[in-house]
Amino acid sequence: MIPAWRRALILCGAVIVVDQLTKSIVRASILPNDSHQVLAGILDLTNASNRGVAFGALAGGGAVVAALIGLALGALIIYFVMRSDTPHLWIPVGLLLGGALGNLADRARMGSVTDFIDPRLWPAFNVADMCVVFGVLVLLWVIEGSPAPGDG
Repeated sequence: MIPAWRRALILCGAVIVVDQLTKSIVRASILPNDSHQVLAGILDLTNASNRGVAFGALAGGGAVVAALIGLALGALIIYFVMRSDTPHLWIPVGLLLGGALGNLADRARMGSVTDFIDPRLWPAFNVADMCVVFGVLVLLWVIEGSPAPGDG
């Protein structure tokens, strides 16, 4: 059986690869701030640059954003190390780490994150963002379904 930490790292790596690959394809095929319609009036592919975090919040706060993300990831890793025997905990850990690191790679390399999935009625986002949101939801599900220490 593959240890939980190894499964988390494999999932993290897969998220980073898919995230960076999709962003690279968008940057190579769609001009900045341009869109291609996928579903009329519902969904576009847009090459958008996001200097903030979710929906552009904290734009320009590079060091603050990086520090907050670092603290959150550190807390997640500590929690995982302390509870690595919790069933399925590796899934949200892999999703959250991969999503955060995928977006951090963009910030480090370009100073902003490439967003491209544009549902028109919602701000544009990317694969890393989806993994972070899904990771949080799965983390809550895993935590709520796991017995507290000592509950057996």
